[in-house]
Amino acid sequence: MSARPRLLYVSDLLYPARGRRYGDEDMALTAALRDEFAVALCPPGDAAALLDGFDAVVVRNSGPVLHHREAYDAYRARAVELGVPVYNPLTGRGDMAGKGYLTELTSAGLPVIPTVERPEDLGVLPDSPWYAVKPAAGADSIGLEFLPAERLGEVRWDGVLVQPRIDFRYEVSFVFVDDAFQYAVYAPDPERRWELEPYAASTADVEFARRFVAWNTLEHGVQRVDACRTRDGRLLLVELEDLNPYLSLDRVDPVVRERFTAALKRSLHRYLGR
Repeated sequence: MSARPRLLYVSDLLYPARGRRYGDEDMALTAALRDEFAVALCPPGDAAALLDGFDAVVVRNSGPVLHHREAYDAYRARAVELGVPVYNPLTGRGDMAGKGYLTELTSAGLPVIPTVERPEDLGVLPDSPWYAVKPAAGADSIGLEFLPAERLGEVRWDGVLVQPRIDFRYEVSFVFVDDAFQYAVYAPDPERRWELEPYAASTADVEFARRFVAWNTLEHGVQRVDACRTRDGRLLLVELEDLNPYLSLDRVDPVVRERFTAALKRSLHRYLGR
């Protein structure tokens, strides 16, 4: 390794994310990382061709894999071939592997929105007037649709998940670096998912989120645990984002942002054996 580890930082700076500014977040993060790392930034489609010569590749706001599936598979295969560490590591069990983990967590009785992937399992779900149908490989609400209960017979059970539509008070996201909780943000208005504010997480809230981070068994990396607060006060997991979670760093206090960045640097150094 060079004196400063060389990072290939993968981001889709121009992806038109609703309510999020991928480019701003990643330009700020790469600027901060350059204090201790040599950083080159590239879009997802170029990652496989550029991996050689870097000490690690850092995947950040790279956009939904559905938009660059071949490029994503190519860089993963090339990284394994070259032995280049990927951050987050490629062993994630959450969204990195598709949303099928939601059915596994449902079967295990964990506090997650009940999810099934086979018609014979519909009896597992609570009765609901409406159900969400989403692709198991989806992201960013792509392909999501809501069906009334009487139309569940129309579902084509080929790579889709079905969940009851939950009436919740708000959504909240917990951000971790490795296994350390950093901060939480939430959307007070369910109709405005990305109008986020800092959230004062209780000890019970953090332990709820930490349970899923522990389940994922990633020793290194950035994870975002998304949950909803139901009308009766419970938290239910919505998704475990371990591939390229948007961090909403522009919505938190500068002190919190600096603390997160310091934690990220330490994590990267540990991952690279520094």
